[in-house]
Amino acid sequence: MTSFTDLGVSPDLAAALDARGITSPFPVQELTIADALAGRDVCGKAKTGSGKTLAFGLPLLQMIESAVPRRPRGLILVPTRELALQVRDELAPLGAARNVSVIAIYGGAKLETQAAELAEGAELVVATPGRMIDMIERKEIFLDDIAKVVIDEADRMADMGFLPQVEWILRHVPGGHQTLLFSATLDGVVDTLIKRYQTDPAMHEVESPQVTVEQMQHRFLLVHEMDKVKVAASIIRNSNRAIVFVRTKRAADRVAENLRREGVDAASIHGDLRQSQREKALRDFTDGKLKALVATDVAARGIHVDEVDVVIHYDPPEDHKAYLHRSGRTARAGANGVVATLVLWNEELEVRRLLKRLKIDQPMVEVFSNDPRLADLGAWDPRSDSAVA
Repeated sequence: MTSFTDLGVSPDLAAALDARGITSPFPVQELTIADALAGRDVCGKAKTGSGKTLAFGLPLLQMIESAVPRRPRGLILVPTRELALQVRDELAPLGAARNVSVIAIYGGAKLETQAAELAEGAELVVATPGRMIDMIERKEIFLDDIAKVVIDEADRMADMGFLPQVEWILRHVPGGHQTLLFSATLDGVVDTLIKRYQTDPAMHEVESPQVTVEQMQHRFLLVHEMDKVKVAASIIRNSNRAIVFVRTKRAADRVAENLRREGVDAASIHGDLRQSQREKALRDFTDGKLKALVATDVAARGIHVDEVDVVIHYDPPEDHKAYLHRSGRTARAGANGVVATLVLWNEELEVRRLLKRLKIDQPMVEVFSNDPRLADLGAWDPRSDSAVA
């Protein structure tokens, strides 16, 4: 089995990883770290949850030089505030082992506080594009010393309309730097980004099974409007951690409140919440203080939490791509999970079309909140005769 030191990771960083229980690299790390350490531009096609943060973080931490105030040496661009915080939180303890400071710059938090962090000096800055541009224009940060640039989740940047901002920043970074780009897809506008801002990149694709059907157990549950939240609560109570997907911000708040009334520790996460509320909800969920996080599709892009064993489509997704993206939250880092879609009578036709598109051969099973099968959705086969309600 390949070790981190086999890939060229320094013994002190490998020891810091070992202290955190990380002893062997994920495929994306095994493929890309050596090229990144060799100073090459790297282009990695890998999905969320595949271990990308350490794939680019370890080479940066190992090679980065000391920085002076307001002039970082490395820049990691990410699409969301939540991801900025998670990348920082994953890399900062490792950076401490090498006296490398890692800070996060993102919108929705006090600009003055972040400017003060930059003024103290940081080698590595993890930033969302909008706040980064604010800091550049206010002359709180200068890019002259940047030697390493990472563009993380480039496809999400494109989806969220951030690529013009990303390109603006990249045009302000002096030439001669190393650029690492990671994305779940490399076509369209992402391909344009690669051609414009990378030089002869080492191309790597993680041969992981598509976050599809095989990695998850799927259950399609016909429920009744008045009983729906009770069904969800029953599933969540019997899970370790659950993410509940809804279509609107208002629904996220309402469903979280209704779950709490059912005795489930739940919080909502969406774009209208204050940043401090979003951070607290995500932190409590990660720490196990919350059993359930109720999220909109856009907010969920920033959620990267392992050991989510259940995803509930409280509102059925708009299409098969949204189904897979949502459901992939429970099939992270090689783990399996259960995906439950709650279907009202007037949604049945739409969900049948979804099943056909996903090539999932499963019946919809009528359940009530007192159904004992909800205690372990993965344990029964809805295709068997005994599963017919």
